Amino acid sequence: MTIGRVNAAKFISRHLGEPHDTELGGEEAHELLATAHADICCPPSGHRISWTDCYDSADMLPLTWKSDLFVDFRGEPHPLPSHLTKTQRERALQAQQLAVRIRREARRRNIH
Repeated sequence: MTIGRVNAAKFISRHLGEPHDTELGGEEAHELLATAHADICCPPSGHRISWTDCYDSADMLPLTWKSDLFVDFRGEPHPLPSHLTKTQRERALQAQQLAVRIRREARRRNIH
């Protein structure tokens, strides 16, 4: 008997629950982190995965997991790639600062 593949993404909740989601930045934080992640993953020269797919893959994650896309295990920001435009770099720097704050606060609150 063949068992079909289960898509685990539909079982991952994007929300941490209140008051955590709102206090960590809410919908604006979700959008900033997902947009900056897609900018970093998709250089202007092109990529085999579309910008929209990169955005969607990050957007479905909770804020704590999104923040992990920007920081290492010590909570320090990853270096930014050189292909970012000035606007993208500014957005990525904002996202890094937010990610550091979210990760620090999540550890303090013991939420993952």
